[in-house]
Amino acid sequence: YWHAVVEMNEHQKDRFAKKVVDTMFNTITGKKIAVLGFAFKKDTGDTRESAAISLVNHFRAERAHVTIYDPEVTESTIMLDLTNYGEIPAESVQKNVKIAPTALDACLGANAVVIATEWDEFKTLDWQKIYDSMDKPAFVFDGRLILDREALIKIGFKVTTIGTGAI
Repeated sequence: YWHAVVEMNEHQKDRFAKKVVDTMFNTITGKKIAVLGFAFKKDTGDTRESAAISLVNHFRAERAHVTIYDPEVTESTIMLDLTNYGEIPAESVQKNVKIAPTALDACLGANAVVIATEWDEFKTLDWQKIYDSMDKPAFVFDGRLILDREALIKIGFKVTTIGTGAI
């Protein structure tokens, strides 16, 4: 039973990562993806079983440039997770993964924003300012169903939320 649960969770992560690629014209090679949130859940620095690890690894495999922001998880913890505790050379990860000090910094010049953790602060970001700083078309992928989809669409974002299609 638990093996099946773990398998289904991995399938969902892969499906969401594939949705990002498919929505962005079937390629994210060379594109900048801002991943907001790296912790397993909000209000913690715990990254065990974090969906963000799988997402970032998928984006790296697609040769995207990934910028990560999380208010609690340290850069060293993120790099430890992404190098699989030292099995992957850090230089390999650092070629296309950066850590940003703020959500706005992570989104600057991005092609897409992916919400990977349901931090409350992501609900109140200045989404107009983020949109203005991004390459167009600007995509938002809300993997935690925390954002106001209609408000983002009015700003100009192409929005995909988990369990729904793109608008």
